[in-house]
Amino acid sequence: MKAIFRTIAISALLLSAVNVFAGKNDKESVTFNVAMKCHKCQAKIENNIAYEKGVTDLSVNLEEKKVTVTYKKKSTDVEKLKEAFKKLGYEVTVVEEEKKE
Repeated sequence: MKAIFRTIAISALLLSAVNVFAGKNDKESVTFNVAMKCHKCQAKIENNIAYEKGVTDLSVNLEEKKVTVTYKKKSTDVEKLKEAFKKLGYEVTVVEEEKKE
């Protein structure tokens, strides 16, 4: 009987590990240049973009005027995020990553 419970417990742990690893490729991050001027702008973005469908993490850097958004690829995309910024009154551009040689 103990062997059956042990097998069930191990199977459940393996299944959860597979689900965790499978979900890792579901996320992507993008950094936007945003014309923010003050802490009110920062708060407005934090209080709205963070709650957009699919957004899992948000980092706002007022000094550099950049916002990094981590999102679920199945739930949203860069164009939808741009539209969310536009609804708040901000035009954004995607920061292109420097090419590594």
